[in-house]
Amino acid sequence: MKLSDRLQQLLEQIPQGSRLADIGSDHALLPVAAVESGKAVFAIAGEVNPGPFDAACKGVAEAGLGKVISVRRGDGLEVLEPGEVNCITIAGMGGALIAAILDRGQSQGKLKEVTTLLLQPNVGEDILRRWLLNNKWVLVAERILEEDGKLYEVLTAVPENTEAGITNESVYRELTLGDSAKVLGQEALLQMGPWLLQAPNNVFFAKWQGEIQKLEGILTSLSRSELESAENKRKQIQGQIREITEVLQCLPRDKQ
Repeated sequence: MKLSDRLQQLLEQIPQGSRLADIGSDHALLPVAAVESGKAVFAIAGEVNPGPFDAACKGVAEAGLGKVISVRRGDGLEVLEPGEVNCITIAGMGGALIAAILDRGQSQGKLKEVTTLLLQPNVGEDILRRWLLNNKWVLVAERILEEDGKLYEVLTAVPENTEAGITNESVYRELTLGDSAKVLGQEALLQMGPWLLQAPNNVFFAKWQGEIQKLEGILTSLSRSELESAENKRKQIQGQIREITEVLQCLPRDKQ
């Protein structure tokens, strides 16, 4: 079965010869593709819900890969033993939920020996970037794509390694946009993506123009209120719109 574009993006980021865990694996499409392509020598497909768990079992059985793909039912990283895998993929959930799964798993030692995290949040990308930053994981790549009218971001992270020069300090240092005087600090980079800002494509522009439209809709709603709190909120949102607009105006449009 052909992978969706977002799963294909994840597959391409899996290091060759990985021991893979795909959390929230659904039909186990990604583990099957990873093993069949040689990206993974062994995979675990984790699912907490009975329907998707059964679908994953069926997908692995139909592919004839039951000896190298273990389908396990459990919540988040509870399906793993510490040190069992070195690459974890989590896709199709909110950023806050993915961060909570990683946080709980880390406290249980489930991220031991993991060298690559491949994450595809549906929303709340900034929450996930903040978790990675606070837990010494460094973003090394970001991708944004559109599929079936929805926008997806794929985040690739590795453990911080000062000796190798892989540091959050380098990723989140102040970014000057093009030839402009616009300088973005850590907060803006966490919000919009440090790598996406350096290579913005049409999907990136579409996402943030959409965010402006959402904020303008909130402004319209707030305009009906005379409360002082509404006025403060209006000013805050107007500032957000102004900031995003300035960033988009300073970014090159010819990069894809």
